[in-house]
Formats: sequence, structure tokens, C-alpha cells
Amino acid sequence: MSTTTAGPTAVRPGEHVAVPSRGRGAVLAVLIRQRLRRDRWQLSIWIVCIAFLGLFSAASIQQTYGSAAGRVELVRLAVATPTVLVLRGLPQGTSLAAVTFFEIFTFLAVLAGLMSTFLAVRHSRAEEESGRAELIGSTPAGRLLPTTATVIHGAVANLLLAVATALGFLAAGLPAYGSFVAGAAVGGAGLAFLAVGLLLAQLMTTSRGANGYAAAIVLVAYLLRGVGDATGTVSADGVSMTSAWPTWLSPIGWGEQTSPYVENVWWPLLLDLAFAAVLVAAVYALQAVRDSGAGVFAERSGRRDARPTLNGPLGLAWRLQWPIVAGWAAGGLLTGLLAGALGGVVSSSMADDPNLANIRDAVARIGAGGTGSFASLFISAIMSIVGVLAAACAVQAVIRLRQEEASGSAEVMMSTPLSRVRWLLEFVLVGLIAVVLVLLAAAVAAGLSGVASGEKGSIVGDAFAAAAAQLPVALVYLGVLTLVFVVLPSWTVALAWTTLGLGAFIGIFGALVNLPEWLRHVSPFADAPVVVGTVDWTGGYWMFGIAIAATAAAAALIRRRDFAIG
Repeated sequence: MSTTTAGPTAVRPGEHVAVPSRGRGAVLAVLIRQRLRRDRWQLSIWIVCIAFLGLFSAASIQQTYGSAAGRVELVRLAVATPTVLVLRGLPQGTSLAAVTFFEIFTFLAVLAGLMSTFLAVRHSRAEEESGRAELIGSTPAGRLLPTTATVIHGAVANLLLAVATALGFLAAGLPAYGSFVAGAAVGGAGLAFLAVGLLLAQLMTTSRGANGYAAAIVLVAYLLRGVGDATGTVSADGVSMTSAWPTWLSPIGWGEQTSPYVENVWWPLLLDLAFAAVLVAAVYALQAVRDSGAGVFAERSGRRDARPTLNGPLGLAWRLQWPIVAGWAAGGLLTGLLAGALGGVVSSSMADDPNLANIRDAVARIGAGGTGSFASLFISAIMSIVGVLAAACAVQAVIRLRQEEASGSAEVMMSTPLSRVRWLLEFVLVGLIAVVLVLLAAAVAAGLSGVASGEKGSIVGDAFAAAAAQLPVALVYLGVLTLVFVVLPSWTVALAWTTLGLGAFIGIFGALVNLPEWLRHVSPFADAPVVVGTVDWTGGYWMFGIAIAATAAAAALIRRRDFAIG
């Protein structure tokens, strides 16, 4: 067996790239084993957290809606509330198991999609950026075998995810057969997005670009499914729905069509497999013809002379992150347009509904509570989702810090008169600017589209107030994760996305399934300021204080540790 060791930017310290001298099967086995070893902790966190969410959601719904009458009221309320359908899923019955799947599946599928796209990019485009892929390509592994290893590795990860999710539902007492169908639906969505990540790694020239577009595609899939569910056809008994055509454009929507615990249909999962197979075939075709390190979409030629803004570290930090910021801002803009346009329409259509009081209460629970017009409550609820986008933008600003450190670029910067503290704070400042831009884009779009849809009164002011209420939530993630980066640099990426996913579910949707109050308040999203009706910024002030304290602690501690390269 021959062993080749790369430099510090290609391979982690102490790590070797071992490739057998003969046998493609043996080479493939080594590559898969290396990927599993490198990802064991991150994948464990993702899989365990997703399975735990399924288990906890089922247990919570059983405790809260144990009676059949309570579940019927919940489902009929959801059917009458497009906001809930956009955010949650497709009602397909009133049994405890069916309601559990309705409440939690779409969120689990989003997490599976993010896990899979990040895995795909990490073992393809990121490998090329570091130089590791070129090193392995010079061995008997060649150029295509590592891609095969990544496909198998991702498929195994999603198989484990499907089994773990099914076991989580089983542990909550749900029927066994339906639980495995539900687990397969989550794993199938993850497999489809794995192929999306692999394709974007071929198209883009940087891992941050591929990850950014991958996250955007997962969000678009979630929204397409939401529009299809909200505009679907209600059954005669009023407790189930048939989704409209936009749902069939989304891998998340395909998972819904399996209808676990009700019909237990397997064939929609073939759409996941076919979609993944087509994209993986395109990946192999592109991998065979493009240059190593190059993307299909080449970067634009740079200017002859740098702009004056690149004279300092702040300009460089912005230059590195602005495409990602633009992507999240576009997501905020589209979500704001949806909130404003639907708010007035839903408000007028619900004016004479006898269940209006219950519907208002459900929508208020999704947002930060409060009282006011239905349209304002609707926009406040949707702004909670915009808050997740803003927090994700903050998360990626911190992850970019880690990427700069791991690649060795930060160490090069430290050879200049630039101090560590200033380097850190410049990236934090860009994260703050990014968060404000995402929220501002959503507020402007929601206000203008609300006025255009005929809503009168203070709809514009309510849109800006609801967006401002999400600012301290995003800043908590920015400040606390910056401290995590300083104290536990190698755990930054895994903890960042895990805490964001758990925080979004517990904080935004916890009230709908009556999670314990103490658990809900673990999430910053549950303590977002109430700005509709009675204004209460108490939670916001506390979060501002936590964000400032965490950032100050990170700035003090960054001087005391060495850079962690690799």
C-alpha cells in the first residue's frame, strides 16, 4: 500500500491519504471509509437531532392532542388557515400518527436537505479548493472514483437517517409500517438534495457559492411545497387535502405524497431516486470534461486594479461574502412578497369565518403573539421565517470565519499589521450588515405588496416592526456562534446549523404543538419581541445584551489561541 501525504492546506494535520496500489474496489472502500471517519461527528449530530425532533414532536402531540376531538379541531383549523399549511404541510387525516407527520415532516425534510447538500459540497467542491482532490486524482483513484465514494457515502448517510427517523417515531408509539414509510420519505428527500449539492459543486467555482445556492434551492423547494399545499383541494370531510401542482415540483412535496400512517404509498419515492439518478449522471458527465478546480460557471475576470474598498479587511470580508448575502436577501424579499400579498387576501376571505378567533390564535402562536389585524398577525408569523433566513445569513458569516482560518488565509492576513481582534470584528460587522439587509428587504416587500393587495391601515409599519423584532434573534446567533468559533473552532459548522435548526423548530412551531414553556424559551425565536398590538421588547433587550457579551468575550479570547488550520 502506498501512502501520500499532502501539505497543510490539502489534508488535516496528522491525516494521510492512503490509496491501495491495486484494485478499484479496494480504492473505493478506502475513500468511503475516510469520508465516514471525517464526518462521523457531524453526521451523528445531524441524524440524532433529526430523529429526536421526530420523537419529541410525536410525544408532544400525543400529550396535547390525545383526544380524537382535539385532533379534528386542530386539523380543521389548519385546513382553514393557509399560513399554517404553507409552514407545516399537508393534512391527511386525524389519527395521532397522521397529525404527527403533518406537523413535523416538512421541517425534517428541510434539515435532511441541508445535511445532504453540505455533505456533497464538502466532499467535492471543497476538496478541490483545498487541493486534496487533485492529490487523490494523481493516485490510482483517478477523478471519478472519489465522486462515486461521495455518492455512496451520502446514500449511506441518508439510509441511516431514514432508519433513525423511523425508530424515533416508533419510540413514540406510532405504527411500525407507517414509521418506516415516514423515515423513507425523509431519507428520500435527503437523497434528492444530495444530488443537487453534487451538481452545484460542478457548476460553481467555490464551496461557499455551492452551499449558498444549495440552501436557496432547499428553501425554494419548501416554498413550492407550501404554495401547493395552501392551494390544494379540501376533502369532503374537511380533515384531509389533495395538494395542487406546485407541490409536485418539490422533493419535499414528493415525500408528503407517500401519506404515511394513512395510505403508506411507496411509489412517490421513485421520483426521488429518478431525480437523483439524472443529476448524478450529469455530475459524472461534467466531472469527466472540466478542469480540476474549475467550475462550469467560470468566475468573472477581475479588475486590472482593485477597488479602493479592498484596501482594508472590511472590504475583503464583504467581497468574500456578498454573493451569499445577496442570496439570503433575495430569499427575504420573496418571502416578504408572499407575506404581504397573501395577508390581505387571507384576511378578507376569513372575515366571516366562524372559526376566525381560533385561526387568529393559531397564527399568533406562529409569530411572537400579540393582537392586531389578521393581516398584521399573518405578516408577523411569516416574518418569523424571515428571521430564520437572517439568522442563517449570520451563521454563514461565522462559518466564513472558520473557512478562512482552516484554509490558512487568515494566517496570511496576520502577517500584515492587521490584528486578530480587528480581523474577527470586521467579519462580525459584515454579518450584522447582512442580517439588516435580509430583514429590510423582507419588510419593504411585505409592506408594498400588502398595500398593493388592498390592505389598509398600518400594514407598512407593522411589516417593518415585525422584521425589526427578528433582529435581536439573528444577532444572538451571530454573537454566540462567534464565541463558539473562538473556543471550539472545529465544531463551528456542525453546531451552527444544528442550533439554528433546533432553535427554529422549537421557537417557532413549539407553541403549535404545546411544547413545555421552559423548552420553548431555550430558543431565541420564542423570545422575539412582540410588536403587533401590545409592544414588548423585553426579550429583545436581553438578546442584544447576550449578543454583545458573547462578541466581546470572543474578541478577548481570540488573542489567546493559535489558528486551527485544516
